[in-house]
Amino acid sequence: MDDPERIWFRMGQFLRELSSSLPEQPRAILIVSGHWETQGFALTSSGRPPLVYDYYGFPPHTYQLRYDAPGAPQLAAQAAGLLQQAGFEASLDASRGLDHGVFVPLKVAFPAADVPVVELSLDAGLDPALHQAAGRALAPLREQGVLVMGAGMSFHNLRALGDPRLTQPSREFDAWLAYAACAPAPARATLLSRWREAPSALLAHPRPEHLLPLMVAAGASEQPGRRIYNELVLGAMISGFAFD
Repeated sequence: MDDPERIWFRMGQFLRELSSSLPEQPRAILIVSGHWETQGFALTSSGRPPLVYDYYGFPPHTYQLRYDAPGAPQLAAQAAGLLQQAGFEASLDASRGLDHGVFVPLKVAFPAADVPVVELSLDAGLDPALHQAAGRALAPLREQGVLVMGAGMSFHNLRALGDPRLTQPSREFDAWLAYAACAPAPARATLLSRWREAPSALLAHPRPEHLLPLMVAAGASEQPGRRIYNELVLGAMISGFAFD
């Protein structure tokens, strides 16, 4: 989108630099979106996933965006198998496309669209412990060069954005989230599972669908997280984390 006030400039810069910050280029990307909820987990399994323009009232050119990254049906099947072996319901969806929570950030971070992409849904129960456990089940994919990525937002209350009264509460939640995400794995799992007890938690996330992708990514690593992005956007403090 056009951004004359440069509201999203630093976020765009962060995304543009993301691929060069990785220790190696990924063989494929398994990305969890806050915009797809299913009973159990589901994975896109098309070799050429279409795009889902799941937004409304935006300029016409935003509905012409393309991101023609290949899919990875074999990776999708392997990921579903890992989830099933861990006791989760998991299915393949050959018709589902990549929603804007996936193709917009990836279009900036991996503009060549040459890395295969599989999107993973959220389980509709929205249980934080369950999503961390799903991440643990998917952790073996990392050893095969697959980047496990969460696409959400650390503060997601669209009705409150732009209200100066939310800045201090958002800072408090962001400080707690950084403490939790960067804790050693056992403590991190407990803290993130109890995220609703954090300061201003329900102001930051009236509904947790944009926080749960982080929990899948965290669950896929035994290492403490690192905060790699942090800024004030429309009055809200937001952060991004990496789990080595």
